[in-house]
Formats: sequence, C-alpha cells, structure tokens
Amino acid sequence: MASVLSVNLAVERPIAAKQGTSGIDKRPTAEAVRVRAPGPKGRGGSGLVGDHISDTANHGGDDQAVYAYAREDLDGWARELGRELTNGNFGENLTTLGVDVSGAVVGEVWTLRSPGPTGVDDEVVLQVSCPRIPCGTFAVFLGEKRWVPRFSAARTPGAYLRVLSGGTLRAGADIEVGPPPAHGVSIATAFAALTTEPGLLPRLAEVEELPAADLADIRAALARR
Repeated sequence: MASVLSVNLAVERPIAAKQGTSGIDKRPTAEAVRVRAPGPKGRGGSGLVGDHISDTANHGGDDQAVYAYAREDLDGWARELGRELTNGNFGENLTTLGVDVSGAVVGEVWTLRSPGPTGVDDEVVLQVSCPRIPCGTFAVFLGEKRWVPRFSAARTPGAYLRVLSGGTLRAGADIEVGPPPAHGVSIATAFAALTTEPGLLPRLAEVEELPAADLADIRAALARR
C-alpha cells in the first residue's frame, strides 16, 4: 500500500542563496495538518497550514500547493551523495513510500486517507500538476557542487500537487492513485521538456492539467518556432 511516510513543515531561516529567509528547510511533524487550496501564486502560500513559503512570487499557490518526493528516490540520492537524507531534506511537504512520484502522470488524482480521531477516515484529494524545477536556493541548502545540473540529469524531480478537496492529513496516510489521464505525459517527461530536452515540448502543448500560465508559455514558445 502506498503511503505518506511523513508530513513536513518548514523551519523559516536565513539562507545564503538570497536576501531574507527561506522555507526550504522542512521537518516532519507528528501533528495532524490542515490542507487547503492556498489561492493564486503571489498571494497564496503553501497548501499546508503551518508551512512557510518566503518567495511567494515563485513558489506556492494553487498549482504548487503541495510538493511530494518519493523516499525511494531520496534513498537513491543518499547512496550517490554518501550522506544521510532525512524526510523533508529536499524541501518536500510529503515524503511518500510506494508511489513513483516522478513517474506520475500530470493530472493524476491521489486520494489520501488517514484515521481520524472519531474513527472516520480523514480524506484529502490532490492532483498532480507539474514538476519541481531546481533553483539556486535548493543547491545552497544541500551544499552540493553543480547540484542543479546533477538533479536535472536524474529526472526524478518530484511532483507539485494542487488541492482538489481539503481536509486533515497525518503521517501514515494511505495514498490511492487514480487512473492516469489518457495523454500519458509523466512528471519526468514534463521536467525533461522544461529543462534539458526542449524537443519534448510539443508533447506538453495539449496537457490541459498543467498550470495555465505554464501551458500558455509552452504554446507561445512553440508558436515562435
């Protein structure tokens, strides 16, 4: 059974990559966390109440409400880097087990269920929206040289999800993955198209489940060719 290993919330702190603070340093919480659609990027922050996003112009908002990364991929990076990577180390809100997060199809729906205090399961419904694009803050936080190109080459970016139905979420929640959309474009393919392989961009042009602004940029770029 696929599950949420941990729900991770940010510890706001200064970071050398930018002026001010960052919320990339996320730590597991044992508490129940309220999940809701946060609102548009620029005004809305994280989809998890109690999480922190400093750079709301570039992060957060409805299409990047929740960031998920697979424990299996964290373990692979831990072996490659020769260091321990704890849940939340990649700035993810959800560390998952048993889900191929980067192989998820854009638009796929996840239903997360965890036992509630009254014996009725709490339920949160999320939709896979787009890949995480690595930035300088991520590289500085990890302290690894040439981290952005290394991360990009691996094609395991993890996925952002939008909140279709909010609720309460806890570590240990089961994840039910719904049927993939017919277009079949995975997060890994979308990530490659947006980073290292622009020749794949035509495959994204009809993926309506991508964020509207991203889809408009993709179609404009293709029209200019």
